Amino acid sequence: MQYSIGVEYALHCLVYLIDSPPDSSIGIKELSTFQGVSETYLSKIFGKLSKAGIVNSVPGVKGGYRLSRSPDAITFWDVVEAVEGPKPIFQCKNIIANGYLYQNQECPPCETGPAFCAINSVMLEAEEHMRKFLRERTLGWLNEELDRTLPKQTRQETRAYFAT
Repeated sequence: MQYSIGVEYALHCLVYLIDSPPDSSIGIKELSTFQGVSETYLSKIFGKLSKAGIVNSVPGVKGGYRLSRSPDAITFWDVVEAVEGPKPIFQCKNIIANGYLYQNQECPPCETGPAFCAINSVMLEAEEHMRKFLRERTLGWLNEELDRTLPKQTRQETRAYFAT
């Protein structure tokens, strides 16, 4: 199981938007240069974040992106779901239907069958625990955590880069 690197880029870039004044924005070019990733790739990620209502797009020469709501109202799960989509990580393929016991009969799907699929149930429950945990972590929390754990100079230089 793994999320795409797009989730990591999204979370990093969203943190940079936190300190941006409400009447300004940060462009994809600045974000992509700072992250060392292509503008095209980052634009696709920000398109998803915009569609999910996490960021607002600001048109024009001085345009870019800004957070659409408070950092405390944007969860890690919001970002994961925006970038990766709402599909569950585990997707039961009902492989038991290919087995010996069902070779001459129809095996009902896990969701509707008379027999409870314990494997599917456990996997979906585990995903729900992960979603719950990620819903408890916000961009505001991440920003505070970075202030606490990163060298002060790193945070200052990052903020200075995007302030220009």
